[in-house]
Amino acid sequence: MKKVFFIAALIVSSLTINAQTRSLFNFKNFDGWHIDVPALDNNPNGKNPFIIRNGLLVSLADPQGHIITDSVYENYRLEVEYRFAAKPGNCGVILHASTPRVLYAMFPKSIEAQLMHKNAGDFWCIGEDISVPDMEKRRGPKKNWGSVDGKERRIVNLTDNSEKPVGEWNTMRVECLGDQIKVWVNGDLVNHGFNCTVSKGQIALQAEGSEVEFRKVDFTPITQLSN
Repeated sequence: MKKVFFIAALIVSSLTINAQTRSLFNFKNFDGWHIDVPALDNNPNGKNPFIIRNGLLVSLADPQGHIITDSVYENYRLEVEYRFAAKPGNCGVILHASTPRVLYAMFPKSIEAQLMHKNAGDFWCIGEDISVPDMEKRRGPKKNWGSVDGKERRIVNLTDNSEKPVGEWNTMRVECLGDQIKVWVNGDLVNHGFNCTVSKGQIALQAEGSEVEFRKVDFTPITQLSN
């Protein structure tokens, strides 16, 4: 009998966790998001680099900018499925975004989880900061560290070859809890940062460098990090 109750409890727990997972994007329109593209400031009828095509959210890369959630989030798991549809290039998932356009008059204050081909999972510090083990090995000399232009803002990921070939779908899973951020690419743990200077903010996707398709942007509240 105890075994039956234990199994039932596990099922209920699993259903509760899954029920909390929801898509932040409905893949029909931009409800819940807004677009920040500097090139459109003086040309509001210009090309929008974010479109919905065949049920996918597509970042067309140019003009550069971000699609940003209206809401602020903390303590969550974000699972994004993406692919470079034609040629490899650059893009990113922006975490804990706040003040817009603090870097190069485009990037919001945030921590970026890089999607750039062959560099997926790098951290980029944009007005915020984060620490990892082996900092000098992965970021360069300490005297050069910083989160503004001219400083060492990139923290190299832990793995090579975690990404799939161009045209195939990749999964990035990010977990943000308190002052920690963990990133997996296709199941490989590729980064784990701590002492982050920010613990909540908006979530954004970039238009930067190459066309990228997204077919999943799933959000789950969490109370602990995965191993």
